[in-house]
Amino acid sequence: MEAGFDLKHHGITAAKVIRNASPPVLYELGLRNERGTAITSTGALVAMSGEKTGRSPQDKRIIDEPGSRNDVWWGPVNIKLDPETFDGKRQRAIDYLNTYEQVYCVDGYAGWDPRYQLKVRIICARAYHALFMHNMLIRPTPEQLADFGEPDFVIINAGQFPANRHLKGISSGTSVALNFAEKEAVILGTEYAGEMKKGVFTVMNYLMPKRDVLSMHCSATESKEDGSTSILFGLSGTGKTTLSADPKRWLLGDDEHCWTADGVFNIEGGCYAKAIDLSAEAEPDIFQALRFGAVLENVIYDPETRVVDYHDTTITKNTRGSYPIEYIENAKIPCVGGHPTNVIFLTADAFGVLPPVSKLDPNQAMYHFINGYTAKVAGTEVGVVDPEATFSACFGGPFLVWHPMKYAELLAARLKQHGAQTWLVNTGWTGGPFGVGKRMKLGLTRAMVDAIHDGSLAKAKTRVDPLFGFEVPTTCPGVPDEVLDPRRTWKDQEAYDAMALKLARLFQANFMKYQDQAAPEVVAGGPRL
Repeated sequence: MEAGFDLKHHGITAAKVIRNASPPVLYELGLRNERGTAITSTGALVAMSGEKTGRSPQDKRIIDEPGSRNDVWWGPVNIKLDPETFDGKRQRAIDYLNTYEQVYCVDGYAGWDPRYQLKVRIICARAYHALFMHNMLIRPTPEQLADFGEPDFVIINAGQFPANRHLKGISSGTSVALNFAEKEAVILGTEYAGEMKKGVFTVMNYLMPKRDVLSMHCSATESKEDGSTSILFGLSGTGKTTLSADPKRWLLGDDEHCWTADGVFNIEGGCYAKAIDLSAEAEPDIFQALRFGAVLENVIYDPETRVVDYHDTTITKNTRGSYPIEYIENAKIPCVGGHPTNVIFLTADAFGVLPPVSKLDPNQAMYHFINGYTAKVAGTEVGVVDPEATFSACFGGPFLVWHPMKYAELLAARLKQHGAQTWLVNTGWTGGPFGVGKRMKLGLTRAMVDAIHDGSLAKAKTRVDPLFGFEVPTTCPGVPDEVLDPRRTWKDQEAYDAMALKLARLFQANFMKYQDQAAPEVVAGGPRL
């Protein structure tokens, strides 16, 4: 913690600025000042994010200004906001923060490769937010902090105070706005800490492609034997963090990476894991990481023992834990690696149609990357069993700034240049759709990913899926053969055929929005309808 530091050049006039405080200091301040804060039996800090327990992508805005106007993929992902409205929001946030006698400042880095590193400053009023970003940014040494200078990007988080919904372009009391010209983001009306993390990622998603670097919503691991790396793309809930916490491999990172001309690097200094149904048996690395210094969001715990009930979703199903990456025993520091040998697309297919593992050719890889498919269940009410397809371009649509084809072209070039093999791994349902079948066992998925990494799956015999066209391995060590063929796991195979056709048509319908910009061979990488 640094004495005498001020933020007056940002408009902040608080008498005391607590800069880069240590976790113990932030614990004390959070417990003293923030309602709902507690310490668990393992030493993690429990924090409550208030009404918003997840991100609010519909409330994200990008400032429409000349410097970035022609770069941005405008539409439902990137909604325009004029600079004047942003200035009003910024002043509202600053005025709110100036009602506090003390505020927090966290200075850190995004990106482990010094050539592409971004200096980021977080200004906030909650110890919880400061500790969260202490975990998620790359923590500077005392020498680096003393020489930090002016940041490359600033996030002003006044999330406890609502946005003015009557301003032009603001649709609710929640607002997350990014201004690339001013190098600032402003958060109002949401205390969910993930907005800061993804705000940094969105900035990297804008800046990196300008430098011919592919920014990716993926985890990454490295072989302990030969140093080969793998990256695992996937939307929330598909297993990015879980599968990257692999005791047999080094962890580079669990969520955000860049692929440069020299290899991959992690953007973050920490991990942000889903905590729902977490257990020491199924996910030992993540379970042990939720100790002193970690933040647990919106969890329920025993008031006497302070033991967390990870199965209790009273507050939200989106319970999460944030911890420094070095809390994972197999983390590789610095978090950089070579060019990936394997690229894995993770999907949680609630239709129960896709094979648990498939081998994609380059055109199929582009098709499925652009579509970015997973599925969620329609609800938990009795009798509601129909899954709902979710498509998120490049497996990270809410965080893209450029058109998806920009990222797809960068990925295609990397795959071609370095000869990486792409796989589609379904961590979703088997034996039928949600409500009929069961979720694929984590142990089976781990066996398939292990077989990808050790090279045995690349040598296995395959069959061509008649509808989707990709190669499906017929054998895999540690996996029963019948599991590899989803049709065989359904009792009613005609029902499987009908459901597969339904999903293939959904794939085709979604891809129509990109078809005019995709090469004919990429279009042909989709289902064979």
